[in-house]
Amino acid sequence: MKLKKPKFWDYDKPNLYSYLLFPFALLLKVIKFKKKRPKNKNYKIKTICVGNIYIGGTGKTSLSIKINKILKDHKIKSCFIKKYYSDQKDEQNLLKNKGKLFLNQKRIDSVNQAANEGYEVAILDDGLQDYSINYDLIFVCFNNLNWIGNGLTIPSGPLRESINNLRKYYHVFLNGNLENLEVIKKYILSINPKINIHIGKYIPLNLEEFNTEDKYLVFSGIGNHKTFVSMIRNSGLNIIKDIEFPDHYNYTENDIKKILKQSSEMNVKIITTEKDFYRLKNYKTNDIKIIKSELHIVDEEKLINTIFKKNEAN
Repeated sequence: MKLKKPKFWDYDKPNLYSYLLFPFALLLKVIKFKKKRPKNKNYKIKTICVGNIYIGGTGKTSLSIKINKILKDHKIKSCFIKKYYSDQKDEQNLLKNKGKLFLNQKRIDSVNQAANEGYEVAILDDGLQDYSINYDLIFVCFNNLNWIGNGLTIPSGPLRESINNLRKYYHVFLNGNLENLEVIKKYILSINPKINIHIGKYIPLNLEEFNTEDKYLVFSGIGNHKTFVSMIRNSGLNIIKDIEFPDHYNYTENDIKKILKQSSEMNVKIITTEKDFYRLKNYKTNDIKIIKSELHIVDEEKLINTIFKKNEAN
């Protein structure tokens, strides 16, 4: 979904626009309330849903890749599943580069296809609000900086469902650069004292390719742009300017020319994300470098035990 979030979504408190849109948010909530997951699983494969409540930029793809690596390290045949969207080829290509990806209009069709091809575990990047599947394990992801925005549901705020729904989940993942952890943990535990909280921290993988003496312009069209910039700054690189585009933004030749022109005028070098780079292949990119990153799990053993625990409620 190409989405430039309204600024008021991420205010600390709802404003007038939020309240004006509240009747529509309430109507959507009533519609979703009628949806129920099937009681029985009708597929012969373990399903792990990496989903979110806050819309976009919560680290779902990074966590999906990490889980896939853990499973592969344990000699388990795993795959990725995403619902097909024509404007999300960046994420699709990123996942294809890390493993087998099944794409369909309906996720349940991909689940059945993966099972028929002998895969043991299906990792669904997104799909928490897809009620056609009864998942074996669910991780609800949040970004530490965005957290829950103004706390309201779409279109009054950035939440796909009420934050109070954490009462029905067993695992959350807080992803970012370790910001605001104690405040967020306290809030989550006030809703569900029994929930398991996992922590993820983004780390750059190719810093040796960059010079701390240089100055940089950073741009991205991802859901967690601020977290990406924060990671780079924390790594010691001098960011002079950062430019944020909407999530899954399709860059034009004119966009790239403007970025190259700005960098030349400011005498700085250019950095973007690996995901964004997949959308730049039709343009001149010799002057644009990527920082590759991965999600480091603060307590990876805890995550491993969660994944392999038998008959665990999701």
